[in-house]
Amino acid sequence: MSTASSTDRLPDVAGDQAQAARLLDWVGMGNIALPLRIEDAAGGAVTVPASADIGVNLIDPDARGIHMSRLYLHLQDALSSRVLDRDTLARVLRDCIDSQRGLADRVQLTLRYGQLLRRPALASAHSGWKTYPVEIDAVLGPDGLGLTLSLSVEYSSTCPASAALSRQLNAARFAGDFTPETSGYDAVRDWLESPRGLAATPHAQRSRADVRLTLAADVDTFPILAIVDALEHALGTPVQTAVKREDEQAFASLNAENLMFCEDAARRVAAALSADPRVSRFEATVSHFESLHAHDAVARVSGP
Repeated sequence: MSTASSTDRLPDVAGDQAQAARLLDWVGMGNIALPLRIEDAAGGAVTVPASADIGVNLIDPDARGIHMSRLYLHLQDALSSRVLDRDTLARVLRDCIDSQRGLADRVQLTLRYGQLLRRPALASAHSGWKTYPVEIDAVLGPDGLGLTLSLSVEYSSTCPASAALSRQLNAARFAGDFTPETSGYDAVRDWLESPRGLAATPHAQRSRADVRLTLAADVDTFPILAIVDALEHALGTPVQTAVKREDEQAFASLNAENLMFCEDAARRVAAALSADPRVSRFEATVSHFESLHAHDAVARVSGP
């Protein structure tokens, strides 16, 4: 004689009929803590802490709820053993849909973590670590798998208008301290190196580029390092890690060579992303956290 297990005797009201029948676009959980296996910059793999949002559509209007615990339990170990890529996500998402036993035909998974990259100094032999916030959005439905990669890059922006105004004051001070009759290369050089040689400095500020990229269907892995490198090269003034005096001087030189409004920065970002065949579409927002104003200067751009 068999007896029902203790779990069989527990009530399950999620299987009751819904009181107000209706389809639901997304049902699931947010901010689930889990380990994530990702590729590191050296081509190896590392496990990092991550948070996840997971949800499905509810396509049975009469069903009161989904099997939410199945999604949670499935995610806990599914992404900790294999390096994150297109195939891994496709398998995980398909299993999530199958776990709902006909209640859903679309699943969306959002992963958030920090990508730690070692960045070299500009002039010295030093280097340091920097964390880049990453978000991966994966959707599997009747139309297939779609992947979106979001990340942020910080950089310095020196205002072109402020630089021009500063140059004018520097020229005016030079004209006041020297006359056409003044001679002597050494005298001018010494003046330039003295406090008198700098009447004004342009304002600069830490800035950030936030990009959201729809990856091409043939992209199997997430090109985070390549995208970071491309954006930092395009902007020219990424914030630094290890800094000695020679690095700081090199950074000051880069800022002078890369004067930019937020409009300039947005166009630089757009040009870098448009040239990348791994990106089928992008959305970018650049924010300059002003040192002159109490507000931010912001520009947005999108395109294929």
